[in-house]
Amino acid sequence: MPPSSPVSFAWAIEPVGASDTSIRQQTIQALRQAILNFQLKPGQRLIERELIERLGVSRTTLREALRELAAEGLVTVVPQKGARVCAPSFEEAADLYEVRAALESIVVARFVERASDDEVRALQETVSNYKRVADRTTDILALLSAKESFYEVLIRGARSHALQQLLEGIKARVQALRATSLSRPGRAMETVIELQAIVAAITQRETALASRLCAEHVRTAAQTALVSLRETEVAPVD
Repeated sequence: MPPSSPVSFAWAIEPVGASDTSIRQQTIQALRQAILNFQLKPGQRLIERELIERLGVSRTTLREALRELAAEGLVTVVPQKGARVCAPSFEEAADLYEVRAALESIVVARFVERASDDEVRALQETVSNYKRVADRTTDILALLSAKESFYEVLIRGARSHALQQLLEGIKARVQALRATSLSRPGRAMETVIELQAIVAAITQRETALASRLCAEHVRTAAQTALVSLRETEVAPVD
């Protein structure tokens, strides 16, 4: 996805307000969701005064939130130049996908070892739901949301908080590239077939096969995303 112009605030977000969650955490969550939903696009410059006005928070709170998002790899903060939504380089993206392939294969192995039969059936249903979505729409956010349900059940059954944190961080950093991959004609239905094969191996409790198929699925998605990134890599727009 190409970089966008500075923040236009055409994104559905409410000002931060009273809540059981701290103002800082609300600010972080609001900005994180805007990035993951592509309301703030890779390479886009984040203008402090506009963010402060839109969110209704202090400069200190905003800067703390941006530092947190920078630690997550979602934002880049350059002294005296401000912040941008991260846009991974080709080399960074290739490394992130390889790490993701390794992590997901471990998560699948833990799911096979630890998940109940009910959780396996729930995972099967997420793939069936993904297919229903892919059959009726090419909307990228709808496809990503359906795919996220698969991961939610998978990580829950794997019962590993450490793996969950690591995988969520990696997936967030390649979110735009995931969208690029799914946008290729035919890729959504290829994904259905790949997920069905993974779940079939999980159902048979074939750990090695399920893990291998999962890593192959990630690397197949990476090929499409990285080719697109190589073709469209441009400097951020000021």
